[in-house]
Amino acid sequence: MPGDGATPVALDPAVFDDVAREPGSPKPDAVLAAGGVERRFGGLTAVEVDRLEIQRGAITALIGPNGAGKTTLFNVLTGFDAADAGEWQLNGERIDRMPAYRVAQRGMVRTFQLTKSLTKLSVIDNMKLGATGQSGERLLQGLWRPSWIRQEREIEARAEALLERFGLAHMRNEFAGTMSGGQRKLLEMARALMSEPELLMLDEPMAGVNPALTQSLLAHITALRDEGMTVVFVEHDMDVVMEISDWVVVLAEGQVIAEGPPSHVVSSPEVIDAYLGQPLDGVDP
Repeated sequence: MPGDGATPVALDPAVFDDVAREPGSPKPDAVLAAGGVERRFGGLTAVEVDRLEIQRGAITALIGPNGAGKTTLFNVLTGFDAADAGEWQLNGERIDRMPAYRVAQRGMVRTFQLTKSLTKLSVIDNMKLGATGQSGERLLQGLWRPSWIRQEREIEARAEALLERFGLAHMRNEFAGTMSGGQRKLLEMARALMSEPELLMLDEPMAGVNPALTQSLLAHITALRDEGMTVVFVEHDMDVVMEISDWVVVLAEGQVIAEGPPSHVVSSPEVIDAYLGQPLDGVDP
């Protein structure tokens, strides 16, 4: 569901055949491209990414040891933190100086490792807050109900359709605070889709989720990819990475040290040394 109204196209698996298996490799159709991105905290350089491109329509996993800078990179690219250097473009438009809400309006939306649901609001109201460009949020238009009621009904219908899709329709009128951790993860992903993004950034979507809901989340992520959406996610579970990723980017000490298909990355000596410690079962180094 691209934000520019274009017809989504499912990823051709062969799109990566000619892409170099090395850090910063250019992609055939990069939806997001970043260069020279740095974020420092005092004397600590948390992120120092020379080049990163994200292929349109693919599921890209971002992996690395704790403290590698994965979430910091997410925060910087999505406007929740300011970089000390660098620039990045979404669909060729620079967004590195935009606040987070404008980045979301351009079509790049993220979730958080710790869910941000508003616990004192109902599930349906949480969903409706995710829609962008609501006329009723403007002062003058908000005072005149006929100017926004039709849009409000359309937003509610979209919210209900997404709740149905994510298996949360039965909790429509429940307070979000009554949901389990896994259900909140589903709600946050569903709410992110309310803005009809082109690029969905998921920060550890499986963290704290039971195995049954993990499989549900994985199915939703792959379905979004099959519908033409681009997904980038941070994950520590290599079984998950191997199962659903089309491409993997590895960070260590804030730098991209490897890129490639999952089977290539898990057998890379650099990745084994920096992160995995040993090759996965059945994968020769």
